[in-house]
Formats: sequence, C-alpha cells, structure tokens
Amino acid sequence: MENRRKLIINGGRRLEGELCVHGAKNSALPLLSATVLAHGETILHNCPCLTDVDAACRILSQLGCRCQRNGGTVTVDATNVTSSEIPENLMREMRSSIVFLGAVLGRNGHCRLSFPGGCELGARPIDLHIAALRQMGAEISEEHGYLDCHAANGLHGAKITLSFPSVGATENILLAAAAAKGYTEIHNAAREPEIVDLAEFLVKCGAKIGGAGESVIFVEGRPRLEPCEHSVIPDRIVAGTYLCAAAMTRGEMILTHCDPSHMNGFVPVLESMGARIYTYGGGKMYISCKKRLTAPPTVRTMPYPGFPTDIQAPFTALCTTAEGTSMFVETIFENRFRHVPELVRLGASIETEGRMCLVRGVKKLSGAKVCAAELRGGAALIVAALAAEGTSEVTGLGYVDRGYETIESALRSVGADIKRV
Repeated sequence: MENRRKLIINGGRRLEGELCVHGAKNSALPLLSATVLAHGETILHNCPCLTDVDAACRILSQLGCRCQRNGGTVTVDATNVTSSEIPENLMREMRSSIVFLGAVLGRNGHCRLSFPGGCELGARPIDLHIAALRQMGAEISEEHGYLDCHAANGLHGAKITLSFPSVGATENILLAAAAAKGYTEIHNAAREPEIVDLAEFLVKCGAKIGGAGESVIFVEGRPRLEPCEHSVIPDRIVAGTYLCAAAMTRGEMILTHCDPSHMNGFVPVLESMGARIYTYGGGKMYISCKKRLTAPPTVRTMPYPGFPTDIQAPFTALCTTAEGTSMFVETIFENRFRHVPELVRLGASIETEGRMCLVRGVKKLSGAKVCAAELRGGAALIVAALAAEGTSEVTGLGYVDRGYETIESALRSVGADIKRV
C-alpha cells in the first residue's frame, strides 16, 4: 500500500509561519539501542514518530524489552533482555540497526544479527565496528549474511583508533565500552551532536565518559547501568530541510525547538547565498529570503563540524534555482546523487560525474512526477516541488517517512499546498 501513496504538491507558494522541529532520528536510534544496557525502565522524551524509530522499538521487543509510546515519549523496560538475536527482516528495515550490536553484546555477551538494510547510499562498511569490538575481546564470525558475536568473559577496555570518524562505529564502541571491564579510548572519534547526546544518556545511566564531541573519547565501563529519563536532541537535518524549503520559496519562517549551534556546518552557506538568518534564545531560528539566491561556488560534504552529507540533497535542490553555478563534492558516500535525475525531471540543469555534481541555476522549475530513491533525496524532491510552477507528484514516501514526521502536515501549516493521497 505504501508504494501507492504519493504527495500532490501545487508549487509556487511562499512558505510563511512557524514550525516546531521534532527529535533527531540519528539520536533516537542509538539512544533506543542504549536502553538495552539499562536494567530497568528508561523514559525517552521528544522521540520522533518515524518508521525507523518504530523499527527500533520492534527490535527492542524482539530482544525481550517492553516498549510503549505515549505521544512523544517512549518508555523501554529492559529488565528482562531474553534474546540476543535480531531477525533479518528487522535488520533490513534500517541501516542504523547495526548500532544494536554493541549494546546487546555489552549486555548479554552474545549477539547474532544479519547485515543491516535501509537506504542504498553505497558501501557503508561495518568493518570498523567489527575490528573495534574484536579489540575489546569479542569473537566474531561472519557467514551466510549473519554476524555471530561472542564475548564469553565479557568485553574489556581497549585503545581504539578509527581510520575514519565513523558515527556508527563510534556509537557502537561507546555502547560496548560503557558495559565493558576497564578503560577505553576512542581516537579519531566522530564529533556529531548525536554522539554527545548518546554519551550524556550513558552518563545518566552510570557510565563514566569524557571527551564526547571531541576527537578523543574516554570511557570507564560499569558492570551494571541503571535506567534514566532523557530528552532526544532536536533534528538538525530536519531543521536544515525546512530552512531550505523557506529559502527556495522566498519565504519567511521561524523554527522552534531547534539548536542553532548544531547547524554551523550549513547555515553560513545559506547566509552566503543571500538568506537572512537570526537565532534567538530558547531554541528559535528565523529565516527570510525575499530575493533570488546566489549559488555557492563549491560545497564539500565533511564529517562534523563540516557540511553534513545528510543535508547535501536539499541544498542541491535549493541551488537549482539560484543565480550561478554550484559544485557539490560528496566525500562521505559514493552514491548520494540519486535524486539528481528526478530534479532534472522538474527542469533542473545538473550534471554528475563520480562524487561530483554541477548545478547550473535556472530561473524556474516546473511540476512533474518524481520518485524518491532514499530518505534525504526524497526531502530534496519535496523542497524543489514546493517552488516549482504547477503540480508535482512525489512517490517513494516510505523513504521520507523514515526521517520526517508527517512532513506534509508540517509544510501545510506554513502555507504549502500539499496533501498525501
């Protein structure tokens, strides 16, 4: 049924109004996996209603946890974690499912799971995860698409140096180290706000962690972690997507419940293009963009605090109607321009070669039928359709629903002519 759903968007309307930014998908998922380590009932506030979050809750239930949602609050009782195996059908639903490896292994000393699924963005190898856990004493065998991981005597601390500041690997090591014996150092660790959020949660549970948000993280494990109450940080990528939508429609918008300090990697690019952006206390941000934007010459995706790969696609859409030419260089994933052919259907002038994408701004886009092939690319198509003249149909909404909470309702509340059918 999901394949038959689509968004109908009548474009060309300025977005004006106020939007509340929901909790971060990329923080909620590792936090939910971390609840496995807590012996008791954990409460997570500001947990977004997303299909990826639903999948994580089903994984927790499969492991023996009791999971319950009440509005934006998810309660997880991990008193009895009765299983160490995550079925293939649940692993295939989201790529982030691999983050359960460190938590389950840390809690039970054993974990069996298949390789993860999700958006096909190209190779996202888990060799960094496996190598790190082996350094911590895990025995891991790989066969028939499954990982079988054992730590009969429990995990122990280690000095781990990552060859790349992988977010997923840093999260898995943090989770495993929090329950391991002794002291762990993570060098060349990822520095994303979501890493800091996970570390703060684990500290509330009793772990000793220092350096989160820096390139070296120190963890002193605890034999038993206790449950806590925690709020998920706002989603900086969702906030950035709505800023792009406001800018592309030459609109004016206030975002609430966001954290501007998490967006320093891309907000200056918006400002350089001609958008006026102001931040206020209490997690508020204002954007106004009444004139045609100027294309940024080069945008290169980088690990945090650089320009995020997850916001590249909405910015590509934004540049399709900017004055001038932009070059996007994608350094994180090799297959992250799958939205480009669909933007071309809307009238964009874009060329791609390998990890580079050249966007020549046109004066206007025209409505068309387009299909999302992955999460952030789907958001980019919606952003472009909002500004295009005429009617667009966007399918492939299953991808979009993984990371945006009822995106059509949010956009309709600020003046978009959009409906799901």
